[in-house]
Amino acid sequence: MPNAQGSITAILFCLLVAACATSNTPLSSDRFAVPTQVIFDTDFGGDADDLGAVAMLHYYADRGDIDLLAIASWSHEEYALPALAAVNQFYGRPDLQLGVREVDPWRTDWNYNKVIADQFPYQADTVSNAEPAVALYRRLLANAAPNSITIVTVGPLANIHNLLNSEPDAVSDKSGTELVSEKVNQFVIMGGQFPEGITAHGPEWNFDGNMQGVTQEVLQMIERPIIFSGYEVGEALKYGADLNQHPHETPLYVGYKYFSEHAPWMKQDYQGKVLDNSSFDQTAVMYAAINGDNDYWTLSAPGKLSVDERGVGTWSEAENGNHRFLVLTDQTESTVAEIAAAMTH
Repeated sequence: MPNAQGSITAILFCLLVAACATSNTPLSSDRFAVPTQVIFDTDFGGDADDLGAVAMLHYYADRGDIDLLAIASWSHEEYALPALAAVNQFYGRPDLQLGVREVDPWRTDWNYNKVIADQFPYQADTVSNAEPAVALYRRLLANAAPNSITIVTVGPLANIHNLLNSEPDAVSDKSGTELVSEKVNQFVIMGGQFPEGITAHGPEWNFDGNMQGVTQEVLQMIERPIIFSGYEVGEALKYGADLNQHPHETPLYVGYKYFSEHAPWMKQDYQGKVLDNSSFDQTAVMYAAINGDNDYWTLSAPGKLSVDERGVGTWSEAENGNHRFLVLTDQTESTVAEIAAAMTH
Protein backbone atom coordinates (compact mmCIF):
# COMPACT_ATOMS: atom_id res chain seq x y z
CA MET A 1 0.00 0.00 0.00
CA PRO A 2 1.45 3.43 -0.92
CA ASN A 3 2.69 5.58 1.93
CA ALA A 4 0.09 8.32 2.41
CA GLN A 5 2.57 10.95 3.57
CA GLY A 6 4.79 10.23 0.56
CA SER A 7 1.83 10.57 -1.82
CA ILE A 8 0.87 13.92 -0.31
CA THR A 9 4.47 15.14 -0.60
CA ALA A 10 4.60 14.12 -4.25
CA ILE A 11 1.33 15.92 -4.99
CA LEU A 12 2.54 19.09 -3.27
CA PHE A 13 5.81 18.97 -5.21
CA CYS A 14 3.98 18.68 -8.55
CA LEU A 15 1.74 21.61 -7.62
CA LEU A 16 4.78 23.70 -6.73
CA VAL A 17 6.46 22.89 -10.05
CA ALA A 18 3.31 23.90 -11.90
CA ALA A 19 3.06 27.13 -9.91
CA CYS A 20 6.68 28.07 -10.54
CA ALA A 21 6.25 27.44 -14.26
CA THR A 22 4.06 30.54 -14.41
CA SER A 23 6.14 32.64 -12.02
CA ASN A 24 9.56 34.26 -11.89
CA THR A 25 10.62 32.18 -8.88
CA PRO A 26 13.32 29.63 -9.67
CA LEU A 27 12.81 26.17 -8.21
CA SER A 28 15.92 25.62 -6.10
CA SER A 29 17.29 22.08 -6.00
CA ASP A 30 18.44 22.49 -2.40
CA ARG A 31 14.83 22.23 -1.24
CA PHE A 32 14.23 18.83 -2.79
CA ALA A 33 16.35 15.77 -3.49
CA VAL A 34 15.92 16.34 -7.24
CA PRO A 35 19.02 16.93 -9.40
CA THR A 36 19.07 20.22 -11.26
CA GLN A 37 18.85 19.60 -15.01
CA VAL A 38 21.68 21.59 -16.58
CA ILE A 39 22.63 22.65 -20.09
CA PHE A 40 26.09 24.21 -20.06
CA ASP A 41 27.18 26.85 -22.60
CA THR A 42 30.92 27.55 -22.83
CA ASP A 43 33.63 29.27 -24.88
CA PHE A 44 35.88 26.29 -24.16
CA GLY A 45 39.58 26.57 -24.92
CA GLY A 46 40.25 30.25 -24.39
CA ASP A 47 40.58 30.48 -20.61
CA ALA A 48 41.34 27.53 -18.34
CA ASP A 49 38.37 28.34 -16.12
CA ASP A 50 36.09 26.69 -18.70
CA LEU A 51 38.08 23.47 -18.31
CA GLY A 52 37.83 23.70 -14.54
CA ALA A 53 34.10 24.34 -14.82
CA VAL A 54 33.56 21.22 -16.96
CA ALA A 55 35.49 19.11 -14.44
CA MET A 56 33.21 20.50 -11.72
CA LEU A 57 30.08 19.68 -13.72
CA HIS A 58 31.09 16.03 -13.76
CA TYR A 59 31.81 16.11 -10.02
CA TYR A 60 28.37 17.52 -9.19
CA ALA A 61 26.73 15.12 -11.64
CA ASP A 62 28.50 12.17 -10.01
CA ARG A 63 27.34 13.44 -6.62
CA GLY A 64 23.73 13.69 -7.78
CA ASP A 65 23.40 17.46 -7.47
CA ILE A 66 22.87 17.97 -11.20
CA ASP A 67 21.74 16.06 -14.25
CA LEU A 68 24.12 17.21 -17.00
CA LEU A 69 22.08 17.08 -20.20
CA ALA A 70 24.44 18.62 -22.75
CA ILE A 71 27.25 21.07 -23.43
CA ALA A 72 26.90 23.75 -26.10
CA SER A 73 30.05 25.46 -27.35
CA TRP A 74 30.17 29.11 -28.36
CA SER A 75 33.65 28.36 -29.66
CA HIS A 76 34.05 26.64 -33.00
CA GLU A 77 37.81 26.51 -32.64
CA GLU A 78 38.92 23.49 -34.65
CA TYR A 79 39.65 21.28 -31.63
CA ALA A 80 37.02 22.58 -29.18
CA LEU A 81 34.54 19.73 -29.69
CA PRO A 82 37.18 16.96 -29.71
CA ALA A 83 38.64 18.38 -26.50
CA LEU A 84 35.22 18.57 -24.84
CA ALA A 85 34.50 15.00 -25.92
CA ALA A 86 37.85 13.86 -24.50
CA VAL A 87 37.22 15.58 -21.16
CA ASN A 88 33.71 14.12 -20.95
CA GLN A 89 35.05 10.65 -21.72
CA PHE A 90 37.77 11.02 -19.09
CA TYR A 91 35.07 11.67 -16.50
CA GLY A 92 32.94 8.74 -17.64
CA ARG A 93 30.42 10.42 -19.97
CA PRO A 94 31.69 9.67 -23.50
CA ASP A 95 28.22 10.05 -25.04
CA LEU A 96 27.33 13.41 -23.49
CA GLN A 97 25.53 15.47 -26.11
CA LEU A 98 27.44 18.35 -27.70
CA GLY A 99 26.33 21.35 -29.70
CA VAL A 100 28.26 24.13 -31.41
CA ARG A 101 27.57 27.63 -32.70
CA GLU A 102 26.93 27.71 -36.44
CA VAL A 103 29.96 29.65 -37.65
CA ASP A 104 32.98 28.64 -39.69
CA PRO A 105 35.61 26.87 -37.59
CA TRP A 106 38.90 28.59 -36.78
CA ARG A 107 42.25 27.62 -35.29
CA THR A 108 43.90 29.32 -32.28
CA ASP A 109 47.35 27.95 -31.43
CA TRP A 110 47.40 29.13 -27.83
CA ASN A 111 44.07 27.45 -26.97
CA TYR A 112 44.52 24.26 -24.97
CA ASN A 113 41.99 22.29 -27.04
CA LYS A 114 44.43 20.51 -29.35
CA VAL A 115 46.78 19.30 -26.63
CA ILE A 116 43.85 17.70 -24.80
CA ALA A 117 42.37 16.17 -27.96
CA ASP A 118 45.79 14.80 -28.91
CA GLN A 119 46.56 13.23 -25.52
CA PHE A 120 43.21 11.83 -24.40
CA PRO A 121 40.83 9.47 -26.22
CA TYR A 122 37.33 10.38 -27.32
CA GLN A 123 34.60 8.87 -29.46
CA ALA A 124 34.67 10.29 -32.95
CA ASP A 125 30.90 9.80 -33.25
CA THR A 126 30.33 12.14 -30.30
CA VAL A 127 32.03 14.89 -32.28
CA SER A 128 30.56 14.09 -35.69
CA ASN A 129 27.06 13.87 -34.19
CA ALA A 130 27.31 17.27 -32.50
CA GLU A 131 24.31 19.40 -33.41
CA PRO A 132 24.06 23.08 -34.17
CA ALA A 133 23.64 24.68 -30.76
CA VAL A 134 20.19 26.07 -31.49
CA ALA A 135 18.92 22.69 -32.68
CA LEU A 136 20.30 21.07 -29.52
CA TYR A 137 18.65 23.64 -27.27
CA ARG A 138 15.31 23.45 -29.07
CA ARG A 139 15.19 19.65 -28.93
CA LEU A 140 16.11 19.47 -25.25
CA LEU A 141 13.71 22.22 -24.24
CA ALA A 142 10.87 20.82 -26.33
CA ASN A 143 11.22 17.47 -24.54
CA ALA A 144 11.64 18.96 -21.07
CA ALA A 145 9.06 19.35 -18.35
CA PRO A 146 7.86 22.89 -17.63
CA ASN A 147 10.22 25.02 -15.57
CA SER A 148 12.78 22.22 -15.30
CA ILE A 149 15.99 23.37 -17.02
CA THR A 150 18.84 25.49 -15.67
CA ILE A 151 20.99 27.00 -18.41
CA VAL A 152 24.49 27.89 -17.23
CA THR A 153 26.43 30.21 -19.54
CA VAL A 154 30.12 30.99 -19.10
CA GLY A 155 30.94 32.56 -22.45
CA PRO A 156 29.47 35.15 -24.81
CA LEU A 157 25.72 34.78 -25.24
CA ALA A 158 25.46 34.21 -28.99
CA ASN A 159 23.98 30.71 -28.65
CA ILE A 160 21.29 32.04 -26.32
CA HIS A 161 20.65 34.98 -28.64
CA ASN A 162 20.20 32.60 -31.58
CA LEU A 163 17.94 30.34 -29.53
CA LEU A 164 15.70 33.18 -28.43
CA ASN A 165 15.36 34.36 -32.02
CA SER A 166 14.66 30.90 -33.43
CA GLU A 167 11.37 30.20 -35.19
CA PRO A 168 9.00 27.26 -34.81
CA ASP A 169 10.20 24.13 -36.61
CA ALA A 170 9.59 20.39 -36.90
CA VAL A 171 10.79 19.89 -33.32
CA SER A 172 8.40 22.39 -31.76
CA ASP A 173 5.68 24.74 -32.92
CA LYS A 174 6.92 27.28 -30.38
CA SER A 175 9.43 30.06 -30.88
CA GLY A 176 12.71 30.04 -29.01
CA THR A 177 11.44 32.73 -26.66
CA GLU A 178 8.36 30.66 -25.87
CA LEU A 179 10.40 27.51 -25.23
CA VAL A 180 12.68 29.39 -22.86
CA SER A 181 9.78 30.99 -21.00
CA GLU A 182 8.00 27.66 -20.57
CA LYS A 183 10.83 25.21 -19.96
CA VAL A 184 13.67 27.11 -18.26
CA ASN A 185 13.70 27.42 -14.49
CA GLN A 186 16.58 29.88 -14.33
CA PHE A 187 19.71 31.08 -16.05
CA VAL A 188 23.04 31.23 -14.24
CA ILE A 189 25.23 33.62 -16.20
CA MET A 190 28.90 34.31 -15.61
CA GLY A 191 29.38 37.81 -16.94
CA GLY A 192 29.43 41.49 -16.17
CA GLN A 193 30.76 43.41 -13.20
CA PHE A 194 28.61 44.19 -10.16
CA PRO A 195 27.31 46.53 -9.05
CA GLU A 196 29.28 48.66 -11.53
CA GLY A 197 29.26 47.50 -15.11
CA ILE A 198 32.86 47.61 -16.29
CA THR A 199 36.09 45.86 -15.27
CA ALA A 200 39.54 47.39 -14.92
CA HIS A 201 40.27 45.98 -18.39
CA GLY A 202 37.16 47.38 -20.05
CA PRO A 203 33.83 45.69 -20.83
CA GLU A 204 33.75 42.16 -19.43
CA TRP A 205 34.47 39.58 -22.16
CA ASN A 206 31.34 37.43 -21.89
CA PHE A 207 29.11 40.48 -22.14
CA ASP A 208 31.19 42.02 -24.94
CA GLY A 209 32.51 39.08 -26.94
CA ASN A 210 33.09 41.37 -29.94
CA MET A 211 29.35 40.98 -30.55
CA GLN A 212 27.80 44.39 -30.24
CA GLY A 213 24.27 44.36 -28.89
CA VAL A 214 23.98 40.59 -28.30
CA THR A 215 23.97 40.69 -24.48
CA GLN A 216 21.72 43.73 -24.50
CA GLU A 217 19.08 41.95 -26.58
CA VAL A 218 19.37 38.65 -24.68
CA LEU A 219 18.70 40.30 -21.33
CA GLN A 220 15.76 42.19 -22.78
CA MET A 221 14.22 38.98 -24.15
CA ILE A 222 14.68 36.61 -21.19
CA GLU A 223 11.71 36.61 -18.82
CA ARG A 224 12.96 33.87 -16.51
CA PRO A 225 15.07 34.52 -13.38
CA ILE A 226 18.77 35.15 -13.91
CA ILE A 227 21.54 34.75 -11.33
CA PHE A 228 24.73 36.56 -12.36
CA SER A 229 28.22 35.68 -11.19
CA GLY A 230 30.21 38.78 -11.97
CA TYR A 231 33.85 39.28 -12.89
CA GLU A 232 34.64 40.46 -9.39
CA VAL A 233 33.60 37.10 -7.90
CA GLY A 234 35.91 34.89 -9.95
CA GLU A 235 38.72 37.42 -9.83
CA ALA A 236 38.87 37.01 -6.05
CA LEU A 237 39.11 33.20 -6.21
CA LYS A 238 42.52 32.06 -7.46
CA TYR A 239 43.28 28.42 -8.12
CA GLY A 240 45.60 26.46 -10.36
CA ALA A 241 49.09 26.22 -8.90
CA ASP A 242 48.03 23.41 -6.58
CA LEU A 243 47.44 21.27 -9.69
CA ASN A 244 51.23 20.84 -9.81
CA GLN A 245 50.78 18.52 -6.82
CA HIS A 246 48.05 16.46 -8.48
CA PRO A 247 48.36 13.70 -11.12
CA HIS A 248 49.73 15.07 -14.37
CA GLU A 249 48.02 12.53 -16.64
CA THR A 250 44.68 14.35 -16.57
CA PRO A 251 43.02 16.79 -18.99
CA LEU A 252 42.82 19.27 -16.12
CA TYR A 253 46.58 19.39 -15.54
CA VAL A 254 47.49 19.21 -19.24
CA GLY A 255 45.06 21.99 -20.16
CA TYR A 256 45.96 24.30 -17.27
CA LYS A 257 49.68 23.85 -17.92
CA TYR A 258 49.33 24.62 -21.63
CA PHE A 259 47.19 27.63 -20.78
CA SER A 260 49.76 28.89 -18.26
CA GLU A 261 52.51 28.56 -20.84
CA HIS A 262 50.76 29.92 -23.93
CA ALA A 263 47.86 32.25 -23.07
CA PRO A 264 48.92 35.81 -24.00
CA TRP A 265 48.14 37.25 -20.56
CA MET A 266 49.76 34.33 -18.66
CA LYS A 267 52.92 33.29 -20.49
CA GLN A 268 55.11 36.12 -19.20
CA ASP A 269 54.86 34.61 -15.71
CA TYR A 270 55.28 30.97 -16.74
CA GLN A 271 58.25 29.15 -15.18
CA GLY A 272 57.52 25.56 -16.09
CA LYS A 273 54.56 25.03 -13.75
CA VAL A 274 50.83 25.64 -13.69
CA LEU A 275 49.97 29.15 -12.53
CA ASP A 276 47.08 30.32 -10.42
CA ASN A 277 44.14 31.59 -12.43
CA SER A 278 40.84 33.32 -11.67
CA SER A 279 37.86 31.01 -11.14
CA PHE A 280 35.20 32.89 -13.08
CA ASP A 281 33.27 30.04 -14.69
CA GLN A 282 33.59 27.66 -11.76
CA THR A 283 31.43 29.95 -9.63
CA ALA A 284 28.49 29.69 -12.05
CA VAL A 285 28.67 25.89 -12.01
CA MET A 286 28.99 25.88 -8.23
CA TYR A 287 25.90 28.05 -7.85
CA ALA A 288 23.86 25.90 -10.23
CA ALA A 289 24.72 22.82 -8.17
CA ILE A 290 24.43 24.31 -4.67
CA ASN A 291 22.02 27.25 -5.09
CA GLY A 292 20.97 29.89 -2.59
CA ASP A 293 22.74 31.71 0.22
CA ASN A 294 25.52 29.79 1.98
CA ASP A 295 28.96 30.27 3.50
CA TYR A 296 30.40 31.05 0.05
CA TRP A 297 28.15 33.91 -1.01
CA THR A 298 24.86 35.68 -0.53
CA LEU A 299 22.45 36.86 -3.18
CA SER A 300 21.88 40.52 -3.88
CA ALA A 301 18.47 42.05 -3.46
CA PRO A 302 16.23 41.52 -6.51
CA GLY A 303 16.79 43.97 -9.31
CA LYS A 304 17.31 44.49 -12.99
CA LEU A 305 20.50 44.59 -15.03
CA SER A 306 20.39 46.74 -18.14
CA VAL A 307 23.35 46.75 -20.52
CA ASP A 308 24.36 48.95 -23.40
CA GLU A 309 25.49 47.74 -26.83
CA ARG A 310 29.00 47.07 -25.52
CA GLY A 311 27.69 44.90 -22.70
CA VAL A 312 28.40 47.48 -19.99
CA GLY A 313 25.76 47.10 -17.30
CA THR A 314 23.72 49.32 -15.02
CA TRP A 315 22.18 47.71 -11.94
CA SER A 316 19.02 48.94 -10.27
CA GLU A 317 17.21 47.33 -7.36
CA ALA A 318 13.59 46.43 -8.00
CA GLU A 319 11.32 44.59 -5.58
CA ASN A 320 9.85 42.47 -8.36
CA GLY A 321 13.05 42.20 -10.38
CA ASN A 322 14.02 38.76 -11.66
CA HIS A 323 17.78 39.43 -11.66
CA ARG A 324 20.17 38.86 -8.74
CA PHE A 325 23.94 38.60 -8.45
CA LEU A 326 26.35 36.71 -6.22
CA VAL A 327 28.09 38.58 -3.41
CA LEU A 328 31.09 36.79 -1.93
CA THR A 329 31.32 36.38 1.82
CA ASP A 330 34.66 36.68 3.61
CA GLN A 331 35.05 32.89 3.41
CA THR A 332 37.10 32.96 0.20
CA GLU A 333 39.50 30.25 1.39
CA SER A 334 36.66 27.77 1.89
CA THR A 335 35.16 28.78 -1.45
CA VAL A 336 38.46 28.07 -3.22
CA ALA A 337 38.68 24.79 -1.31
CA GLU A 338 35.25 23.75 -2.62
CA ILE A 339 36.27 24.68 -6.17
CA ALA A 340 39.52 22.72 -5.80
CA ALA A 341 37.76 19.64 -4.42
CA ALA A 342 35.19 19.68 -7.21
CA MET A 343 37.78 20.20 -9.94
CA THR A 344 40.19 17.51 -8.76
CA HIS A 345 37.75 14.79 -7.71
